Amino acid sequence: MAVQTVHARDVARRDDARTAQVPAERTDADLLVAASVLLADAALAARRTGAELTAAGSSWRVGLQAVRRPAWAFGAALSAARAVTNPAGLGFAANGGVVGEAVRSLGAVARRRPAAVAMAVDAFALRIEAAAREHPNLTEPLAKRLTDAVIAGRRFEALRAARELIDLLGLTRTLTTFSPVMMELLALQGLLDENPANDDFSWVTLSGGVPGTDPFLGLPAGFIRHLNPGPGRAERVEPDAMLSRVLTRSGNDIVRYIDDISALGNHGLALLRRIDCADGARRHVLLLPGTSFGRVSNSTPQDLVGAFDAALRTDTTYSRAVKDLLVRAGVPVGSELMIVGHSLGGITAMNLACDLDVVSTYRLTHVVTVGSPIDNKRPLDPAVQVVSLVNKHDVIPGLDGRGPASACDVPDTWLELAWLDETYDYPLSHAPQAYADTLSGDDLPHRARVNELITAYDGEIVGNQPYQLLDK
Repeated sequence: MAVQTVHARDVARRDDARTAQVPAERTDADLLVAASVLLADAALAARRTGAELTAAGSSWRVGLQAVRRPAWAFGAALSAARAVTNPAGLGFAANGGVVGEAVRSLGAVARRRPAAVAMAVDAFALRIEAAAREHPNLTEPLAKRLTDAVIAGRRFEALRAARELIDLLGLTRTLTTFSPVMMELLALQGLLDENPANDDFSWVTLSGGVPGTDPFLGLPAGFIRHLNPGPGRAERVEPDAMLSRVLTRSGNDIVRYIDDISALGNHGLALLRRIDCADGARRHVLLLPGTSFGRVSNSTPQDLVGAFDAALRTDTTYSRAVKDLLVRAGVPVGSELMIVGHSLGGITAMNLACDLDVVSTYRLTHVVTVGSPIDNKRPLDPAVQVVSLVNKHDVIPGLDGRGPASACDVPDTWLELAWLDETYDYPLSHAPQAYADTLSGDDLPHRARVNELITAYDGEIVGNQPYQLLDK
């Protein structure tokens, strides 16, 4: 497969604009990202100021002083009210607490935009402009029309542009076009619509945090958890003929691992491998496939509800089912373990690295993720070697909020390998076989790079056991 652009990152792609020294020469995109960081900081500071003024004006202490010193209390409350409603200053900036959130909600419905929102919109707009320097498809007239309409809050015009793009390019090509700035567009619509419940998603995205709500209705992660309540369970099963054939030619090679995951499918299977390694140790490899898109929810953890849950939390039905698998398989305490996961499987691998029970029971040495949005998660044990493989045409890895124009970066100890290849359209660009095909080519050194990191698992495969993972 011809590779058009290769970009390998052992460390963060851009310097943190808050702390790093400014290099002598910087690209336009870098400067735009740096400016967006400054605007984001200013927006967050203005929002905090509005919350503090709201708290001061609505404090019970003001009410108590009103009994003793009514003129002073009235003046203090009036000054605070002016400060949070002055269109030449903070704008309609009330927020925080019962009173502040009620006033903020009324302002959102009335489309009263505080200065903090205006600065946040500009920060997101700069991120989108920075991403367009690296992804020129975003500068095409229809795509530019859509992004400009979202930034301006013209939803109907944005919808018309989206419909025309889908008619012209199809749904998958349209999704791929906007994948680099998907989180920014979602955050903008949350800031600029009349629904105050989804604003938190936008502010958390602006600050580089992990959103705890959905971007449309503002439903909290706890609500999604209730849609995915299963305790998680694993049952040993026998491989079918196709899976058996694939496993016979497997080995300690990243491409072979991805082939194995592809053969497992995404209908609830996971695989535990036992290896008698060259140094005499017995080690284990766990292979975790991604999401089934057949239904929103099914009887296995590999469904869309499980994917949303795993992105927002670490203790999920999928992670609990995998822990049950390890117990049922009798993996000895202290065993060295590597987890390789695609998509939701990669998210779950990182969730297991965040699980105290797992890291205190087994020695988790490597987490290798393929097309997974994991950049907002951190293993409990910093010694875990994290390897993230990303096709930049793939929509899914950007759903963690770290797109091309984000100022948030992964730890220096992670190995992130990213590229652009010919599998442009999503979902083809997300398929495990697309990743395997690209890594198998001669144009990328990534296969050898990853294999070099996992040489401890070289040896004889003495067991390949599939397990059926279930919600209950």
